[in-house]
Amino acid sequence: MTLVFAVPAFAQEAQPPGLTPENSPPGTPRAPDWAYPQSPTHNQVAPPPDFHRDPVIVPGPIGVFEAQADIGAALVPGSASFAGGTYTISSAGYNLWYTRDEFRYLYRRVSGDVSLAADIAFPDPDGFGDRKAVLVIRQSLDDDSPEAVVALHGAGMFHLAIRPTKGARIWDMEYRVGSRGGLPGGKSPDSLVTLIPRRLGIEKRGDQFSLWVSEQGEPMHQYGAPVTLHLDGPFYVGIGFVSHLPTVAGTAQLSNVVLENRAGRVR
Repeated sequence: MTLVFAVPAFAQEAQPPGLTPENSPPGTPRAPDWAYPQSPTHNQVAPPPDFHRDPVIVPGPIGVFEAQADIGAALVPGSASFAGGTYTISSAGYNLWYTRDEFRYLYRRVSGDVSLAADIAFPDPDGFGDRKAVLVIRQSLDDDSPEAVVALHGAGMFHLAIRPTKGARIWDMEYRVGSRGGLPGGKSPDSLVTLIPRRLGIEKRGDQFSLWVSEQGEPMHQYGAPVTLHLDGPFYVGIGFVSHLPTVAGTAQLSNVVLENRAGRVR
């Protein structure tokens, strides 16, 4: 296990469409300058404190979830489907980070303790390295809601993050286990790429939130220390995805989802 700070993914990969306004597909809307990710030609910064967008809610159940929403209303609407036990989620969105979020979210409202886990896959192996498939427990559907987030990045990093209060900046604990690039000192050997976890979980036990991982199909185990966050019930629990590109959608698939309204059931 290696605990390190994030290294911008643009250093390890070709620039994807939508990284800047200039390389976006024709007809793509232009996002605010701060919304474009870090690149050789752009310095990403936090959103302005007064910048918010209301969620776009899509009512109606989908799998085990009661509804879905575009949190932060990305400039390109998201979508989701459920078939054969797999949720396919597409979303643009500048990020799920800083003081506000943009991502597609499938959710259920609950109170009390929670266990949530899913297998995660990215159908496009060459997609942007900072895209995130996420398991999220949050107070509301506001874009700056307090929340706890477990995420798998396209380049292999995974993390447990929280936004402790409404409008606060997210902080996290980041892990790489043989991920494809980004480690200090250069790219990891290809033989270690198989260690990137494909099943992640989050547990809420009172005010304690913990990250759970299965690296190679073994029983899930807690990874690192829990973090503390108080949420009033009912709150929201669910899965989602963000491309990390403000105007270009990407896709993730989450399957074998376990969602139980009690602790100790991450598996």
